[in-house]
Amino acid sequence: MWLSRIGSWGAVWIALGLALAIFRRQIQPLILVLLVFTVSDGAAELLKSAVGERRPHVADPLVAVPHSRSFPSGHAATSFACATVLAVLVPRAAPFLFVLAVAIAYSRLYVGVHWPLDVVAGAALGIATALLLLSAARRLSRGRRRSD
Repeated sequence: MWLSRIGSWGAVWIALGLALAIFRRQIQPLILVLLVFTVSDGAAELLKSAVGERRPHVADPLVAVPHSRSFPSGHAATSFACATVLAVLVPRAAPFLFVLAVAIAYSRLYVGVHWPLDVVAGAALGIATALLLLSAARRLSRGRRRSD
């Protein structure tokens, strides 16, 4: 249950982005994490509205059942998006980051608020969002260097 909680609002990912920003003495890691979290969460919410899949009915769920629809998992989307961005910034930490993302995503199944496909789709959405954001950030960075 605590994994679901630390995945809420991106708390663990924002903390990791902040720690990396402080360690590197540059704001970019935190900005990228905040941006990818916001975009992946928004994309997941849009898909939830479009698809309209109901959440599993569990007699006694371990957490409060969210009022939004089920597909895709926002926790999985944001966790995999943030893990992907942080893994690109700190490649040696990639195994830890993805294990954490998998654990948070699985926790949504464990507590009874998502179907397995919700979590898989959320993970795919998160990774795709992160890769698009990183690609855009690289293009912007290259453009700035050329104009200097």
